[in-house]
Parts: sequence; structure tokens; C-alpha cells
Amino acid sequence: MNRAECQKVDPEVFFPIGSGSLTPAQVAEARAVCGRCPVRQDCLRYALETGQGHGVWGGIDEDERRVMRSGSRRRPVGASRPERGHRAR
Repeated sequence: MNRAECQKVDPEVFFPIGSGSLTPAQVAEARAVCGRCPVRQDCLRYALETGQGHGVWGGIDEDERRVMRSGSRRRPVGASRPERGHRAR
């Protein structure tokens, strides 16, 4: 990701030190950087595939990624549950 816009700014924009969660202003600043980044989708894909739990990756904060990951494990609406003792194929 040598073309990543985040390499041009202080990493604390994306990963604040000592403050716990990102503030709305920090998220907005990070998203502004991500919004002009040519590798934004690659960055987000990496964060989702590797379970990155902190910071802003690809313009998406930690809470949003948590929802994205949990949503991918849910069955589609209307999908039936496998019968007890049987595995879904």
C-alpha cells in the first residue's frame, strides 16, 4: 500500500494513543484522508480479513467494521435453520 494517503499523515489520526475510542472529529479527519485514497478498498478488505479491531481503516471505524463482520455471519432473511443434528451444506 505504498500509494496510501495515510502514509502522508500522523498515524494518530487513525489510531489515537491513550484516548480509548476515536472521537467524532478524529473519525471525520481520518475519513477525509481515506476519501481521497486510491487504495481505500484494499485497506478496508485487509482490516476485515485480519480482524483489525482498532482505528479507521478504509474510511470505516471500529464499530462499523464490527457490524460488518457480524452481519456477514447472519443468515439471510427467510433462510431456514438447519434441522437439529443436521449440518447445512
